[in-house]
Amino acid sequence: METPISDSIGLKIIPLGGLGEIGLNMAVFEYGDDIVIVDCGLMFPEPDMLGIDIVIPDITYLTDRPEKVRAILLTHGHEDHIGALPFVLRQINPPIYGTALTLGFVKEKLKEYELDNKVDLRVVRPRDVVDLGVFSVEFIRVAHSIVDGCGLAIATPEGVVIHTGDFKLDQTPVDGELTDLATFSRYGEAGVLA
Repeated sequence: METPISDSIGLKIIPLGGLGEIGLNMAVFEYGDDIVIVDCGLMFPEPDMLGIDIVIPDITYLTDRPEKVRAILLTHGHEDHIGALPFVLRQINPPIYGTALTLGFVKEKLKEYELDNKVDLRVVRPRDVVDLGVFSVEFIRVAHSIVDGCGLAIATPEGVVIHTGDFKLDQTPVDGELTDLATFSRYGEAGVLA
């Protein structure tokens, strides 16, 4: 028999996808009455998944607690990080934070599903900090194969969690924006929980 996850106080980090697989990136950070979600991606089917077009995360944990969800935070605009949004937003609809390019991709995707005018998209820039219940989140520039990516420093009552997003240490990125190693170092020197 499966043991239910308790709603007691304490930081919970719950991956709903993206571990041990390519795609399906979605992580839940929960403390007390507050939840933030990092990314909302899909996965393309494995060869043995005949008749399946896309795979999306199981969000039952979130649909059982919709009043707790403060935001979806996007690290960048690849499908494995934003592709499940049209399906998830039909069940929960919190504000979505991301950089301008990332949210541009999201807006176009939501138009296909006639959801573009039903979603609260909030543009952030690297080094912006947003407060979401007990969480305070700083967006940190990272270079990747797509421009305008960010990692996240998620300050919680139990300590800071660094979520790097997808990144590469590229000294000549296409957009000229280097990974912000100084900010990552600052958090590392101050102490990181996870």
